[in-house]
Amino acid sequence: MKKVLFSHSYYYQLDSKQWEMGEPFPPLMTITAAAHLRDNGYEVALFDVALRKSEKGLEEVLKQFKPDYFVIFDDGFNWLTKMCLTTMREAAFRMQKMAKSYGLTIITCSSDSTDHHEKYLDNGADVVIKGEGEVTLLELINTLNEGNAIDDIKGIAYKEGSKIKITPKRPVMQDLDQMPQPAWDLIDVNEYKKIWEFHNKTHYLNIATTRGCPYKCNWCAKPIYGQRYNSRSPLRVVNEIEYHVKNHQVIHFWMCDDIFGLKPGWVKEFRDELLKRNLNIKFKIQSRSDLLLKEDNINDLVDAGLDEVWMGAESGSQKILDAMDKGITVGQIHESATLIKRKGVKLGLFIQYGYLGETKDDIKLTIKMIKELVPDYIGISVSYPLPETKFYDMVKNDLVGKSNWVDSDDLDMMFKNTYSPAYYKVLHRYTHYVFYIEKGFVSIKNILSRPHKITLNKCKDVLKVIYYAPLAFYKSIQMKKLA
Repeated sequence: MKKVLFSHSYYYQLDSKQWEMGEPFPPLMTITAAAHLRDNGYEVALFDVALRKSEKGLEEVLKQFKPDYFVIFDDGFNWLTKMCLTTMREAAFRMQKMAKSYGLTIITCSSDSTDHHEKYLDNGADVVIKGEGEVTLLELINTLNEGNAIDDIKGIAYKEGSKIKITPKRPVMQDLDQMPQPAWDLIDVNEYKKIWEFHNKTHYLNIATTRGCPYKCNWCAKPIYGQRYNSRSPLRVVNEIEYHVKNHQVIHFWMCDDIFGLKPGWVKEFRDELLKRNLNIKFKIQSRSDLLLKEDNINDLVDAGLDEVWMGAESGSQKILDAMDKGITVGQIHESATLIKRKGVKLGLFIQYGYLGETKDDIKLTIKMIKELVPDYIGISVSYPLPETKFYDMVKNDLVGKSNWVDSDDLDMMFKNTYSPAYYKVLHRYTHYVFYIEKGFVSIKNILSRPHKITLNKCKDVLKVIYYAPLAFYKSIQMKKLA
């Protein structure tokens, strides 16, 4: 029986911002690919780097397991891997070269290697899988085992002499139920749980119910699944949830889909199956403001256990939303946010600064939206050019000195825009401070109107007003100077 050693290249400890957050997730796509190969007769193992500081330890695993193939298969459900961070790319190169020194065949599948296959092939990879990888990986390894040529396999890049050969794209899977349940036995779930608990946070596990996104935001790259949208059956998803409840005592889940519950009727079936099995869970999702307003979506989600929604609001300026081809209105953001909060569900907003043509008036509208909606959480970034997007094509001539962030806290504006990169870094902090202050004002109002319901968190929010008000004032002065 041939042996395949899997790994991936997202080291949380190499991304200080994410490590300090203390919310690591296992590499879901990696263990799905491992399960698929195992179901087809291969012996598999995993060198999980998520909680490691470096690739130290890989050599020992290579010696003990003695694999025939080393596969770096990144988790495409982790949005951080789509950003193609330099630290992770370099870590992948080091692992490839180490495994290559043992004479192994090296196969890599990730968003970054799909976009930059030539870099990976020049640094130890024998084959790069471009796009969705499980079916391609199985066909590739079967073909290599038989000693046949790989030029007819769709969705790969490889070297033939000094030339790089790229085969036609492989269509994405439509029937996701053909994939087995991820090989969770390869993951030490308790090690992940310890990190969450150390940071005094409720432990969440990640589950994917879909692949792809049909929307056309012109800054969003889809190197793995494209713009197709396919769903697993509610039955298969609930089976996986039940497995975790029984085996890992986990009842909180992060549905890591780009868009959750888009298929008509899916959420209702999902809710009914959970209720049928008496599975009382809590989960958080990513969704769109327009989608949440459709039919009884929000009611079915709440009945199923929805606890938190993250919406891609991006901007409070309709001009910027239209420029992004976002396909939503500021009015829909306000309406859905109000509905979510009325249902007792926590609200997170993704905010994006620095899109082409953004002015101070647009920025003011975004800050106004945050102050009016007062979400529970915000996630702020600046526009990031990803290959194969319309936005990338608009700014690619500016990407001379730098085309990738080093880590997720880099926040560098890598193209020419209205304001300087320094301005946007200050704006990032200023917006957070304004957000904390606004949350504090809301807590003050709640305490005054219902003093019998004072909580520790509300008291902390009030103290934040005192702490962040002078900092926000200082940042506003900095911004005026930088502008």
